[in-house]
Amino acid sequence: MTAADGVRRGAGVRWVQRVSSTPLFAKIAPKALPAVDRAIHRLTRGRVLPSAWLLPGVVLTVPGARTGSPRSVPLACMPEESGSWILIGSNFGRTDHPAWTVNLLHHPQAVVNWCGEDIAVRARLLEGEEREDVWARVLAFWPPYATYQARVSRTIRVFRLTRC
Repeated sequence: MTAADGVRRGAGVRWVQRVSSTPLFAKIAPKALPAVDRAIHRLTRGRVLPSAWLLPGVVLTVPGARTGSPRSVPLACMPEESGSWILIGSNFGRTDHPAWTVNLLHHPQAVVNWCGEDIAVRARLLEGEEREDVWARVLAFWPPYATYQARVSRTIRVFRLTRC
C-alpha cells in the first residue's frame, strides 16, 4: 500500500473529496497546486510530488501542440496493474479542456516522471465502451470526478499511457 492509498482510505478522505468538489477549489487549484508541485518536484530532483500524497501522480512532459516546446505538468493519475496510467482531463471541472490534453492529441509520444523515474510513454484517448469502463473505475477511485463532469457540458477526456 502506498502513502496515497493510506490517505484515500483514511478518515480525512471524505473531507478532501468534498473540498476538491467545490467551485472555489476549481478556481484556485489549477494555479496553486501545479505551481507547488513543480517547485518541490524540481527541488527534490523528482523524488517528491506533494499532490501524490492524496492521489498518485506523474509529471507529464509533452511537446506543445503549437510550439513543439516541451511542456511539463504535474497530474493526478490512476495507475493500472498492467503498468500503464490513466490520466483524466477534468481541469477541476472548469469549462475548457486542459492544455495538456490538446498537446497529447497532437503529440501522443510523451514522458512521465513516475516516482522519480522518467519513462517514455504513448498516450491514447479512450472512447466509447472502453472509456465508459475506465470511467466507472475512475469514479470508484476518486468520486469528485463525477462532480467535475456534472459541472461541464464537455466530455472529460480520459487517456491511457503505456510504456514505449
